[in-house]
Amino acid sequence: MAEMTTRNDHVVHPDLHTLDEERHLLPEAGGYALGLLRLAFGFYFLWAFVDKLFGLGFATPAERAWLNGGSPTTGYLSGVEGPLAGFYTGMAGIAIVDWLFMLGLLGIGLTLMTGMGARVGALAGALMYLFMYGASLPTVTNPFLDDHLTGALVMIVIATIPASWHYLGLGKIWKNVAPSYLR
Repeated sequence: MAEMTTRNDHVVHPDLHTLDEERHLLPEAGGYALGLLRLAFGFYFLWAFVDKLFGLGFATPAERAWLNGGSPTTGYLSGVEGPLAGFYTGMAGIAIVDWLFMLGLLGIGLTLMTGMGARVGALAGALMYLFMYGASLPTVTNPFLDDHLTGALVMIVIATIPASWHYLGLGKIWKNVAPSYLR
């Protein structure tokens, strides 16, 4: 197998089309950056779960905590305006929606924090961001793009680049024990 070089004399793999999860062209610093990004978003989801569960007073006051009988979806979904308002306000406060939302926050947060099952968690995170985007229409500061769409794009990056699960997490271990559809 002959080695090819670029103009900068960096070695380039001759069969770039055969690269797999084990061999990638991402510099090690890029892997750490993606791992850090995964951890940051994991903490974001996990923190939302904990704050809504206990009512720590950041986004959720103690009296509206889920453990105190509050609904984690009522506050946000009751105030939705725009073209999808009927869809979202109709879901506000429904017990199964509260459970799915909270389990989603917990699952996404844990998979992203550990790197185990991060692909599935990141795809679920992208879906949750898209639902939140629908609830925020029309956007206020930009006619199309907002932080929900940006978050969904980041989740897609995390889901599609294996280095983001392997660095700063347990993704390499998970890959060896989990079925392929759960990686």
